[in-house]
Amino acid sequence: MWQQFVESFWLLAHSFSTRGAWDLAFNLFPFVVLLELPFYALVVGGMLRYGLRHWRAPARRLQYPSVSCLITCYSEGEDVRKTISSLVNQRYAGRIQIIPIIDGAIKNSDTLQAALSEARRWEGVEGREVAVLPKWQRGGRVSSLNAGLTLATGDVVMALDGDTSFDNDMVENATRHFDDPRVAGVAGNLRVRNQGKNLVTKLQGLEYMLSISGGKTGLSEFNIVNNISGAFGVFRTSLVRHLGGWDAGTAEDLDITLRIKQYFGRHRGMRIKFEPHAMGHTDAPESWRVFFRQRVRWDGDMYYLFVRKYRFNLRPSLLGWPNFLFTLVNGLLMQLVLPYLIVGSLALLLFIQPLGIVLGTLAFVYLGYLVLLLAYYLVYLATVSERVRLDLSYLPYLPLFPLFAFVTRVHSGYAILVEALTHSHLDSSMAPSWVLRKNKF
Repeated sequence: MWQQFVESFWLLAHSFSTRGAWDLAFNLFPFVVLLELPFYALVVGGMLRYGLRHWRAPARRLQYPSVSCLITCYSEGEDVRKTISSLVNQRYAGRIQIIPIIDGAIKNSDTLQAALSEARRWEGVEGREVAVLPKWQRGGRVSSLNAGLTLATGDVVMALDGDTSFDNDMVENATRHFDDPRVAGVAGNLRVRNQGKNLVTKLQGLEYMLSISGGKTGLSEFNIVNNISGAFGVFRTSLVRHLGGWDAGTAEDLDITLRIKQYFGRHRGMRIKFEPHAMGHTDAPESWRVFFRQRVRWDGDMYYLFVRKYRFNLRPSLLGWPNFLFTLVNGLLMQLVLPYLIVGSLALLLFIQPLGIVLGTLAFVYLGYLVLLLAYYLVYLATVSERVRLDLSYLPYLPLFPLFAFVTRVHSGYAILVEALTHSHLDSSMAPSWVLRKNKF
């Protein structure tokens, strides 16, 4: 087997040099050429464009819109204090209204008391208002957001998680995009706060850095941001009210992003921006079991939204051609089809080739991904990173990331299958079952 491994690896390497990279990749793994390579080339091009544009001095602020921060809280306890405090202490000339919404406040009395205590602590601070909203019966995250929206007085509304804290220039950086009247929403950046805990959190920190900080920066340059994160989303308040608030189903972040994009075809200048310097910090799962359970929900919800809820809305007349094509390739093919192409290709390779040749082929593909990943990482450091020293600490973990990405891709196929067969979105931690039944999800 070892001899077959070495022979197959060097044969592929020789073929690469004699037949050409494109021909070899197309014959071995056509989905790499057709889907992944163009996507990463697009993102890298966007990051380079962002870096070149930001060598110039930032434009002077035209206005400082009032901001309402809706903090959805359920079982954060004392951690909600950090979120409230980080918003009160923003360096921002405009008014900030902070509304912690405590879902199931009777059961979560510790979170309620922590929020009330923090509100009293900051009473009288000029330009800052903390108004705690207890919801006595649990209704889920969307129920909390819509309840908070009824009290929001700001021109800009932020949807934030109760366990997420923020840099003190976050509001300044996020709201400056609304100087442009065409901007409907802004996706905030997220870093993993507990990335140093263990290998699981370190790899998630690297994933957030590459896919959110780097990936969304690149996509934003072409107005094709794929999602406004539920933990950190910023919107024009009038637009959210025009949409009727957040929908009561699952994955409300991707849901409202798709609903906003349905206006892009009719309003060609409408935009969703990503701001890499509007920074939030959140805790990632600290065990593989919790991590994979989280991804079952994330990937299953994505299948539900693309295939069940919005399958008739994914057309260029609504989304506009750029977002239609991007949703078709990235949302449907790369997220929903590619996991099965990967598993199917591997199974076919194992069926027709000896194990040694299979391992040699996989080793060659792994090295190819690693080279591309290193190039992507270096472009990110040079053009986007605002914490270069921290991001350099991820370098020793870069060789593990292709394996991590492969495992999460395969697991994504499992999550999609679970949703397709069991309608797992109806058993979501984001909303009680009675809410989903009442809203006919």
